[in-house]
Order: sequence, then structure tokens, then C-alpha cells
Amino acid sequence: MNLKLMAAAIMAASVFSAPVAQAEQFINVLTGGTSGVYYPLGVAIGKIYGEKIPNVKTQVQATKASVENLVLLQQGRGELAFTLGDSLKAAWEGDAEAGFKSKLDKLRTIGAIYPNYIQIVATGESGIKTLADLKGKSLSVGAPKSGTELNSRAILAAAGMSYKDLGKVEYLAFAESVDLMKNRQLNATLQSAGLGVASLKDLSTSTDISVVSVPKETVDKIGPPFVSVIIPANTYTGQDKDVPTAAVVNYLVTSSAVSDDLAYQMTKLIYESLPELANAHAAGKEIKLETAANGSPVPLHPGAIRYYKEKGLIK
Repeated sequence: MNLKLMAAAIMAASVFSAPVAQAEQFINVLTGGTSGVYYPLGVAIGKIYGEKIPNVKTQVQATKASVENLVLLQQGRGELAFTLGDSLKAAWEGDAEAGFKSKLDKLRTIGAIYPNYIQIVATGESGIKTLADLKGKSLSVGAPKSGTELNSRAILAAAGMSYKDLGKVEYLAFAESVDLMKNRQLNATLQSAGLGVASLKDLSTSTDISVVSVPKETVDKIGPPFVSVIIPANTYTGQDKDVPTAAVVNYLVTSSAVSDDLAYQMTKLIYESLPELANAHAAGKEIKLETAANGSPVPLHPGAIRYYKEKGLIK
């Protein structure tokens, strides 16, 4: 009997002294269309997380970008999402016109990343050189209620125009817009993306293009979070001059449901893996730790705040 009790005690001790297996965590990275900038950067981030966060499984999901991403986060169907700053502001405020039926109160910011440049590109044969020249012409404004489409509305409104002034409005992803332009079925596309976006590089190498200016006075009419910037000469084939346009800062966002520890690791690995992100896409070169904690219309996640305090960005 004593032997049985001793054996039971030994078994119990071995169970309690055995290391507890850590539960696997899941990170779904919500991006955008595969021909944009969000997707390749998201793939790079997913790889970094998968390799450097213990017991984490990652997935990278192609989406319709900003608006859809924020809705999915609120629904608990993602852990990290790319979004434009104006879409993030609209989600936090519950702007129904922008595609948010109610305030998305679970959103929390990881950090600011690179600016999205509003890039309006027309075929050379369309004759479009200015915003006013878009009247009566066909323009692809991005997927419906996407961040790009919200940008399209804002730019046209500041120029005293609306979709009614256009000959035809197409609601298409970047690659689809370029395909139509190559086939002479579309005059112009507005793409809100990092400089050197693959879709426009592809277009400029196969078709004569015109990069349409968005003057500073037009950008100033919209105001924050839009700022006036320059698309440098030779960003695209055949673009031999600097072109003024507007830009909006992008953010990486998570959910209040994500633990502080995981959000801390997610934040730390992004801003300590900037060379890898720069290799994934040229836009990654514009991501700076110095500006990461700045300007978000949504509160920073406590895990992100912990990292920024360590780095002296927040007191």
C-alpha cells in the first residue's frame, strides 16, 4: 500500500513539475490588394512575427484595404491591420458615409508607418494633364468604400468636382485599373499608395503616361490628415519632372483584445526590423521609429506605449 502511495506521489510530482506548454497564438495580418504596398509589407511582417515570436502562427490576408481591415479588426477577425489615417479617423468616429455603421471602439494603434501618396496617372493619349481635365473622362477611384476611394472623393471635392463630373467611374483595384488602361478602356486611375507602387511601375513601362498634379492650394482645402508632398521625377518611366500631390499617413492598427505582451512584441519587431521592411518594398524605407507614436486619431495600444516609453518617445 505504501509502495502504491509512493508511486502515486511521484507521478503527481512529475505532473506538477513538468513545464506547462504555452498556448499557440495566432496573428492574422490584414493588408490590401496583392498589387499594392500593404500586401508585400504584410508578408514581410508575417514572416518576421512567425520567426521571432515564440508559439505564434501567422497568416497574411489580402483584402480591400483600409475600411474592410478596420471592420475585420472590430469583429475580432484580425490582429494587425494596415490603414490610411483618414479611414482610421472615420472608423473611430463612426462615419457612416465612409463605410462605418457605428464607432469602432476596439481599435488601438501600433504606430505610424509611411505616407500614402495620392497618385493620379492618366494615359498619354487621354490628354489629361490637370485635375480639371478629368471632367468627362473615365477614372478608376479604387474599390468601393476603400481608403483609396475615400481619398478620391476628398481630392475631387477640393478641386470643386464630384463623380458626376466624370464621364465614367470605375471602382477597381490597382492591377485591374492598369489592365483597362493598357487596353485603352480607361483614361486614368487614382491610386493611394507608397511611391513606386508596382501597378503604376508596370503601367509606365508599357504605356505613355501623365502624372497629374494635385496643387498645394487644393491639398490645403482638405486639411489634416492630408499634407502636400512631391512625387520625385523619374519615380515612374516617362515622368521627367517632380509632381506636387497630397499624402496621408498610414498606420498599423490592432485591437484592444490583443494582449499587452503580444502588442509589445508586435510593435518592437516592426520598428526593429526596418531593413527587412525596406527590402520588401521601397515604401518601407520611409517608416521611421522617430515618428511612430505621432498623430494617430485612435489611442495607442498599451503594449505599444510600453515600447515607445522604453525608446524615450513617450514620457
